[in-house]
Amino acid sequence: MNHPGKCRHLHGHSARVSITLESAELNEQGMVCDFSDINKYADKWISETLDHNMLLHKDDPILPALKIAGERHMVVDEHPTAEFLAKLIYEHVAKGGFPVTNVSVWETDSANASYSSSSC
Repeated sequence: MNHPGKCRHLHGHSARVSITLESAELNEQGMVCDFSDINKYADKWISETLDHNMLLHKDDPILPALKIAGERHMVVDEHPTAEFLAKLIYEHVAKGGFPVTNVSVWETDSANASYSSSSC
């Protein structure tokens, strides 16, 4: 909302997500964690919560129309930017007990936003 550029119009993205985990100790298999464990945990939530979902700020004027039409949407308190998505994914991964230090969301091959533990 209130964006001065072309992103002011409804649009979507096909994003890639990069999750960085860190630990001072490795497990008995020599890993911070198995990639399949973090992938399964994060991918399940991203697929169920974010994929093919319209993310809109709570004050977006189109919300009533989407509700009436029965369209899938997610209302958020912040603007649904790549930065916001990185923070949202970071918080979900951290709640799962993974030692996450950074999440980056890539909107294109050359544009990404990150949220890290140093941002907290």
